[in-house]
Amino acid sequence: MNTSLLAGAVLNGMVTGMLYALMGVGLSLILGLLNIPNFAHGVLYALGAYVMISGAKAFGFLGGLLAAIVAVAMLGAAIEYFGVRRLYRVHPDYILLLSFGLSLILTESIILVWGPVGITFQPPALLTGAVDLGVTAYPKYRLVVMVVTTMLVLGCYLFVTRTRYGAIIRAGIEDKEMAAALGINIRRVFTLTFAAGTGLAGLGGALMSPVRGLLPTMGIDILPFAFVVVVLGGLGSLPGAILAGLLVGVVQSLMTAIWAPGADASVFALMTLGIIARPQGLLGQR
Repeated sequence: MNTSLLAGAVLNGMVTGMLYALMGVGLSLILGLLNIPNFAHGVLYALGAYVMISGAKAFGFLGGLLAAIVAVAMLGAAIEYFGVRRLYRVHPDYILLLSFGLSLILTESIILVWGPVGITFQPPALLTGAVDLGVTAYPKYRLVVMVVTTMLVLGCYLFVTRTRYGAIIRAGIEDKEMAAALGINIRRVFTLTFAAGTGLAGLGGALMSPVRGLLPTMGIDILPFAFVVVVLGGLGSLPGAILAGLLVGVVQSLMTAIWAPGADASVFALMTLGIIARPQGLLGQR
């Protein structure tokens, strides 16, 4: 592999890795609230991509991006308010089944509205073409996606760790009963956090739609890697999700360049080795 191909593979891995980190941060927030995985997270990523292309046709690229964030975040809030909230006091398996059922329903809804055939979507003309980075030329839009997702992920981390509302979210995750006893409206925190987590998934799908194209099953395809990021980084650890996202993305991209059939398997092998070496995750706590 020459220097140009290696640089391209690493950059592709960083783009994919920051997408995984964005998904992982949203999934970690929801996992911290529910203490169970949200199987609908992947299809909400797909829904963001499809809302993006419809919104872009009507309102332009930025309008489509905003429409994707708002639509998916509002749907996430509705899922928590009308569905998940009713199941908090029963066995967690019911919430697990609800999220799995919603993923099937939403996938079929995407097929009904947009059809079963894959769709390609081009970025705006301003973001087409390549930038010469010296060692390689790299697509301008992918560089923009990398920068935007990095800023978003770091912004989410700073919001959760440095702001008053972030402290409220952490309190709700760590001890729901104590937070409620201190006068925090824990139900509102749950709804807003669920909306934020799903909104990040929708934003990820919207940003990646010109890179990967659209398929109704794209959410199902990405969900396992989002879970790998959460587990490898440490359950509930936002810095862990960021680090693991980058690691998974780069490893997967390099393996794609070296031996494509083993790319996905390498990610799961990495997770297995990580669990054996450090069960609490890269930045998780025992």
